[in-house]
Amino acid sequence: MSEPTPHAPAPAQTPKIPTPFDPLDAVLFDLDGVLTPTAEVHMLAWARLFEPFLAARGVAPYTDADYFAYIDGKPRYAGVASLLASRGIVVPDGEPTDSPDLDTVCGLGNRKNGVFTSVLASDGVAPYPGSVAFLDAVQARGVAVAVVSSSKNARPVLTAAGLIDRFEVIVDGVVAAEHGIAGKPAPDTYLYGAELLGVPATRAVVVEDAHSGVAAGRAGGFGLVLGVDRGAGHEELLASGADVVVDDLGELVVGLTRKD
Repeated sequence: MSEPTPHAPAPAQTPKIPTPFDPLDAVLFDLDGVLTPTAEVHMLAWARLFEPFLAARGVAPYTDADYFAYIDGKPRYAGVASLLASRGIVVPDGEPTDSPDLDTVCGLGNRKNGVFTSVLASDGVAPYPGSVAFLDAVQARGVAVAVVSSSKNARPVLTAAGLIDRFEVIVDGVVAAEHGIAGKPAPDTYLYGAELLGVPATRAVVVEDAHSGVAAGRAGGFGLVLGVDRGAGHEELLASGADVVVDDLGELVVGLTRKD
């Protein structure tokens, strides 16, 4: 009599979101890929930067997977350095004032930013409808909100999306540079945002779509790290530190508007 075939282990289950969803006392939003689809504009700008740059050096070509692995969520110059390191390319760091024509870390980052601002100016950006509905529901409950973004273009993007007046607290790449605050995956910008709101990290929710961002939320000891999958992957975001992951923030609106 043959041995019974063992059952395959059950696949890991994504943790369920509390219903009704508890936004705690504050929600800190990443911008690109969470509130607005500017991640798509960033991806296009990075591709236009690195495709010819890497091709000229005869190394592995740039792909969208590189964006999620090395760039997504990080400050611009850190993203440049991370991508170059993945190909074993060494260039001088340079200075933030470097011309976009220079092949330095800062020069390449400035070149990318020129492409981004050009596309943003010509095409504009509309926020994700589900994210706006989620923001409406959160603010209707009197929950404090902030934007915490690595981008130095956060305010122009929020203005273009018609959201600038919704946030009194915006901690972006400009603020981080002015105050010497470490960028994601360090938790410092999120912790600073919570401090400005007057809310302890344990009573705040971090909303992120990037590996570096959810890692920052986890490192900061926030009450909940909520991942939004815009391409990074549910399991990957969970592995990086998210407590729960959704495809769109609109999924949580019913839980927010339901009476306790």
